[in-house]
Amino acid sequence: MASSRPSVAVRRRRVRTAAMLAALGVVVVGGSVVAVQQLDQSEVLVRERCSATVGANTFELTPTQAGNAALISGVAVNRGLPARAASIAIATAIQESRLENIDYGDDAGPDSRGLFQQRPSQGWGTQEQIMTPLYATGAFYDALVEVPDYESLPITEAAQTVQRSAFPQAYADHEPEGRAFASALTGNSPAALDCTLREPTGTGDALAVSIAADEVFGPLGGAADGTRLTMDVTGTLGWAAAQWAVANASALHITTVSYSGLEWARADGGWTSTTTEPGTLTIAVAGATP
Repeated sequence: MASSRPSVAVRRRRVRTAAMLAALGVVVVGGSVVAVQQLDQSEVLVRERCSATVGANTFELTPTQAGNAALISGVAVNRGLPARAASIAIATAIQESRLENIDYGDDAGPDSRGLFQQRPSQGWGTQEQIMTPLYATGAFYDALVEVPDYESLPITEAAQTVQRSAFPQAYADHEPEGRAFASALTGNSPAALDCTLREPTGTGDALAVSIAADEVFGPLGGAADGTRLTMDVTGTLGWAAAQWAVANASALHITTVSYSGLEWARADGGWTSTTTEPGTLTIAVAGATP
């Protein structure tokens, strides 16, 4: 007599279905579907990510990675370096650390650290210094600008001259995303950066946003008032600062960024038309819940 017990495949499908229903906040009681709680979209459906779209190409990073890419690009802007320098630096950091400030070594050596896997034993600085993204990025650019004609070199050649990697061709793999994020984050491609984020889990501080921006770009002259920061910036610098804010929206609890007739809203994502004062960048952060 054949067993009436469901097959293994059927049981597995039932388990997967039950798990999916539980994630959606429903249970099955006596054959009926009963809701037990409202779906929390911010927890279940939102995969946090930041994207750069330049031309027909779109590339994605995590918010942490995008924040580091924004720092790398912002330092290039502050130093008056071309977007090409930021492209080289971002592609290098993707290869070396996945654009994360890692505190352990790779195949280059056990003492390599940080965004660029720099080594104290090779004169890059102390471990504390190279674990500081602002210092590590500055050190990379210090070396890059000493490379003759680095702007016209292939990215992999310019990066290898600085890094002296055991895998010199690997940097070329990251040139497309390096160029896209550099173009957006240096302000050369307006409104090209977007982040999809969950709702803020804490309150923001407009003054903290101003301080963080000044550390990257140099003094921007921002006026912070509680949950609102305004800065008088123009042109590519304005777009660089605006998209830096979007890239750091997760870490700094930023809710909206408005510049040059466009606004990015955390709740909706994307840039939409709005009314703004010419040359004024406005950043809003999450306030305390009433």
